[in-house]
Amino acid sequence: MFEDFSFFPEAASTVAGRVDAIYLFLVVVTIFFVGLISAALLIFSVRYRRGRGHAPEQVHGSIALEILWSAIPLLIVLFVFGWSAKVFFDVRTVPTEGMEVFVTGKQWMWKLQHPTGHREINSLHVPKGQAVILTMTSEDVIHDFYVPAFRVKQDVVPGMYSQLWFEATKTGTYHLFCAEYCGTKHSQMIGEIVVLEPAAYEAWLAGNPAGRNPVEAGKVLFENLRCATCHAAGSGQRGPDLAGRFGEQVRMRDGQTVIFDENYARQSILEPKSHIVAGFEELMPTYEGQVSEDEILQLIAYIKSLSTGDEEPK
Repeated sequence: MFEDFSFFPEAASTVAGRVDAIYLFLVVVTIFFVGLISAALLIFSVRYRRGRGHAPEQVHGSIALEILWSAIPLLIVLFVFGWSAKVFFDVRTVPTEGMEVFVTGKQWMWKLQHPTGHREINSLHVPKGQAVILTMTSEDVIHDFYVPAFRVKQDVVPGMYSQLWFEATKTGTYHLFCAEYCGTKHSQMIGEIVVLEPAAYEAWLAGNPAGRNPVEAGKVLFENLRCATCHAAGSGQRGPDLAGRFGEQVRMRDGQTVIFDENYARQSILEPKSHIVAGFEELMPTYEGQVSEDEILQLIAYIKSLSTGDEEPK
């Protein structure tokens, strides 16, 4: 009956052990103080019960005692805060290099695309020992990408991009859940993460047909939407040059600066009048309703691939 019972899901990522250590420390501290307080209550209740003839000595004030029972909890709380903050920032800081996967949540499924162009539904195959960076959005309502074995969890919000990363340390198949109630079939929005040895992952890629990778598909969209008409560098340039700009600061016409990231690119495609770059006019039309979330991700992948002076994406 209890052969598969476990207090924790299997720990299968580089951060899982660190998250579990904090949790176990909090459990041990809680048990210790609950036991200490319960024992004190029991002892004092018996020792000083009515009719026994013992009366406790009245303490009218003790600075040392006040400092002691205030300092000990304070030090414990500060220790836990520092420890957990370090783990939190390490978990939330996305690596600069890794395998980037695009994820789109939709009632009630997960759509995932590899950098090679391979697409999956409710399943994601990844190599062991490599950082996997997920760029995620939703087509309808708020979802939540949750993999218990990796101890990672992130809301997936419509209209914006969120990122999550993990590095699997064990091969196997692990549960993927939506951890945010998203409708009547929320409980059916489940999937799996399949972790393979690097050679097995390459064999899986080779054995499954792939369409255009996101950069190639984004380039085709960029050309079909005539984006280069305004955004190509040259004397007839009517919009900002996009080559090599991703990740940089962009100055707006109102004097503000924003980071050229996925969310800025998405808003510029769908709501171009919300950000007017300094030195340019309000000429760009909106593409809302003309491109899907998947296509926006492809356009962003192509823009990210552009580097200054390159004619083709790297």
